[in-house]
Amino acid sequence: MSREAALIPMKIATHITSLSRATIYRRVAAGTFPKPISLGGRRVAFQREELDRWIANPIGYQAAS
Repeated sequence: MSREAALIPMKIATHITSLSRATIYRRVAAGTFPKPISLGGRRVAFQREELDRWIANPIGYQAAS
């Protein structure tokens, strides 16, 4: 699996971004944080490439349409 295709689980995403789950979901709804991918059940993860893009520019990040 390439680095770009790697998935980051929500638990790790909250740790590396220092954002709560609620804040992440608010930002996802506002289009200012990457959209999660459903892994089935209640599990979600984020594409590493998109999360890295957000980390590089959290203020200016806009989710792809």
